[in-house]
Amino acid sequence: MKKPFETIVAEHGATVLRVCRAVVGFDDADDAWSETFISAMKAYPALPDDANVQAWLVTIAHRKAIDIIRVHKRIAIPVDVVPDHPSSLGVPGSVDTEIWDHVKSLPTKQRQVIAYHYLAGLPYQEIAEILGGTTDAARRAAADGIKSLRKMFVGTDSKGASE
Repeated sequence: MKKPFETIVAEHGATVLRVCRAVVGFDDADDAWSETFISAMKAYPALPDDANVQAWLVTIAHRKAIDIIRVHKRIAIPVDVVPDHPSSLGVPGSVDTEIWDHVKSLPTKQRQVIAYHYLAGLPYQEIAEILGGTTDAARRAAADGIKSLRKMFVGTDSKGASE
């Protein structure tokens, strides 16, 4: 028997929000999150009882994030003043946005794989299905992304030696 949809939102909402923030950034994460759960609510009745709900939600969030990225590529947004860094208010488990700035600077595939594996906890096989490609390619993208983050964030190489 399926859980009520509000239970699904309560259980997986924070994970989906973290994934959305990692993939599209703080400004668009709430929109991606909302669109994810609106779509999920419509499709939930047809979801098999034995489905991996978290992987299903991350797949939907991935598609919604791509939609948002496509929209932004088509629209120029002029600004008079560069905005301050985003607030850490409402960021589950974080008061420091510096790491998010580093994650945002990664190539798209590395950023997505890191979000889906380390934030959503998905195995590389499911990530490969979401993004297209092989399990090995997803694992390599994660390793490359983590190596880049280490260099940017703590200034060490993969062996821990200072550069």
